[in-house]
Amino acid sequence: MNRSKYKRKIYLQDTPREEALQELLNNFHPQRQVETIPSTEALGRVTAAPIFAKMSSPHYHASAMDGIAVKAEDTFTAHEQNPVHLKLNESFVYVNTGNEIPAPYNAVIMIEHIQEIDDVTVEIIEPAAPWQHIRPIGEDIVQEEMLFPQGHKIRPVDIGVLLASQRIEVPVVKKPVVSIIPTGNELVFPDGETPPGKLVEFNGSVMANYIHEWGGEPLLSSIIKDDPDAMKEALLQGVEHSDIVVINAGSSAGSEDYTVHIIEELGEVYTHGVATRPGKPVILGKIKDKLVIGVPGYPVSAYLDFEWFVQPLVCDYLQIPVPKRPKLKVKLGRRIVGTMGAEDFIRMSIGFVNGEYVANPLPRAAGVTMSLVKADGMLLIPSHLLGFEQGEMVEVDLLKPIDEISQAIVFNGSHDLTIDILSSHLKKNNPNSKIISSHVGSMAGLMAIKKGEAHVAGTHLLDPETNTYNIPYIKKFLADKEVVLYPFLKRKQGWFVAKGNPLGIENIKDIANLKADFVNRQKGAGTRILFDLLLKEAGLSTEDIVGYRREMFSHLSVAAEVKVDEHAVGLGIYSVAKTMDIDFIPVSDESYDLLMTKEFFDSEQGKELLSVIQSKDFKQDVEAIGGYEVVDHPEPIFFGNES
Repeated sequence: MNRSKYKRKIYLQDTPREEALQELLNNFHPQRQVETIPSTEALGRVTAAPIFAKMSSPHYHASAMDGIAVKAEDTFTAHEQNPVHLKLNESFVYVNTGNEIPAPYNAVIMIEHIQEIDDVTVEIIEPAAPWQHIRPIGEDIVQEEMLFPQGHKIRPVDIGVLLASQRIEVPVVKKPVVSIIPTGNELVFPDGETPPGKLVEFNGSVMANYIHEWGGEPLLSSIIKDDPDAMKEALLQGVEHSDIVVINAGSSAGSEDYTVHIIEELGEVYTHGVATRPGKPVILGKIKDKLVIGVPGYPVSAYLDFEWFVQPLVCDYLQIPVPKRPKLKVKLGRRIVGTMGAEDFIRMSIGFVNGEYVANPLPRAAGVTMSLVKADGMLLIPSHLLGFEQGEMVEVDLLKPIDEISQAIVFNGSHDLTIDILSSHLKKNNPNSKIISSHVGSMAGLMAIKKGEAHVAGTHLLDPETNTYNIPYIKKFLADKEVVLYPFLKRKQGWFVAKGNPLGIENIKDIANLKADFVNRQKGAGTRILFDLLLKEAGLSTEDIVGYRREMFSHLSVAAEVKVDEHAVGLGIYSVAKTMDIDFIPVSDESYDLLMTKEFFDSEQGKELLSVIQSKDFKQDVEAIGGYEVVDHPEPIFFGNES
C-alpha cells in the first residue's frame, strides 16, 4: 500500500450537471441481456421485444349473460300481444355467462326476460337482435395482435392480458446489476450499538433499495477501508461482476479521498465535480468499459447524485424513460439565497394554507437525511439566479402526493415532543390527516400565523415586564388579525446537564462562573427569551456565557450536545432530558400554547385537532412522558374583531 502517491486533489470541477450526465450516457454501451420468465413473475419488468398474443380472448363465441341461446330469426315476431314459445334443444339451449354458444344459435336472451312454461318450453315477448349478449371471438384480444411494445414496464393488469392470451412466459430485459461499494475507516454496519468514533453505514442500503425501485439488481459489498489497494480490488471486482459500479465516499478532496486517483489509474475520469449544491464532489468515469460513479459520503449529496447519474443509466439500460416528478406552483414563505454559478437544490416543506400552497425551506446541510424524509418537494435555484424572494411564486418538484400535502395541518413555531404524538393520534383517527411541522421558534411561529403561512403555531413566549406568557406578544404583533390562543400544555423548563451533574450546576451563575459550554437556542425561541431573562435577573451579560452564540433549533438538539459533553449545559424541557437520559434541574413552569387563526379554529380540521387534544388517549400518552400536563378543557382566548 502506497498512500503517498495519491496526493490530495484540492480543486474540483464545476461541470454543469446536464453536461456531465450527457457525457456519461454517451459513454454507456452496456451489453444488454434478455431472459424469459414466467408471466406471473413479470411485475415491474421491462419487455425486451414486442409481445404478441398467442390466442384470442375469448377464443370462441361466449355468452355475456345468464339466459338462453336462440336463433335470432326465430324471435322476430315476439310481442306482448304475440308471445313466442321456444322448445329446449330445438329452438333454444340454456347458457351461463362465459359458456360457448353452440351452432346454429346466434343470440342470447337474459334469463330475466323469459317465462318458463314447463320443463322444456319458455315464452318470450321481445325479439332478440342477432349477436346480442354474445362476446365474439377476439372481443378483448385478437390472436397475433401486439399486446405491448418493446420497453414496456409490466403492470398487474398487463399480467392478466398475458395469461388470457396464453403468453405464459415473456422475454424481458435482464436487470442491470449495480455494484455498491461503501468505503470509510469510520463505518460499521448497524448491529444495535455504535461505538464512539464510528458511524453507521446506511447509504449503501438506501442506494440498493433505489436500484430495486428503479428496476435494477443491486450488489451491496462489505465496507472497504480507506486503503488504496483494498479500494482498487473492490472496484475491479465490481466492474467484473456488474454493469454499473457505484463507490460511496472518498469522492471529495480530503487527505484520504483516493477514489478519483484510483479510477484514473484503472481507467478514465470524465468529471470530478458538478455545479450543484449539494452533490458537487461526484466522480464520473469508466474502468474496463464499465461506468463508475463516485458519490459523496454525506447522505443528501449521495442520494441526489445517485438519482441524477445512476437512475438515468438504469433507465437507459432498460430502454425506458426516466420518470419525471409532478410539479406544483407554490408561494415562498421565506427568502431563499442560492449560489451564483451553481444549481441549488432546496428541500421544501409545503402546506395548503388560506387557499394557496406555501413552501418553506428545510435544513440545507448535506448530511441532514431527515430533511429528505420530511421534504414535500424540491426547489431548484438555477445557476444564473441568486435566489428567490419571500412571497415569490416558484415551481417545485413534488416528492409526496398532492392529496397528502393538501390535507396536512401546517404547524410552525416552538419545538415540542407532543406535536409528533398529536400528529400520530390525528392520523389514527383519520388516515388522511397529519401535522407537518417546522421547528423555527415561538416568534417565527407567530409571524407565520400573521403572514398566513401556517394553520397552527406553538408558542411559549414569556413577557419579562408582565411575567405573562404569549398574550402580550400576540397583542403587539398580531393586533390586526383574528386569531385564537388555545391553552395547551403546562411543562417544566430546566437545565440540561450530563448524567450525575459533574459540574454541579444549580443556577445560571454557576454556568457563568464554571465557564460551562452553553448550548443555546435560536433567536426568537421561547427558551432563548427565558434564558435572556434569567441572565438579566442575575446581572449577567451574554459575554459571561461561553457558547452563547452557538444555536440549536430544537430541545432534542440541545440535549444531544449535552449528552456527549459533560462540560456542556443547556436549557430545555423535562421530557427531552428524560428521553435523552440526561439530568434535569428544574428552573420554572411555563405555558406552551397553540395559536391559530379564527378561520382554522372554526374549521373541521381545527375542531378535529382540538377534539384529539382533549381525548383521553392523547392526554395519557402525553402525561406518560413526564413533565407535562395537558390543560383540561381550556377557554380559548380570542383576539381581533372577536375580542
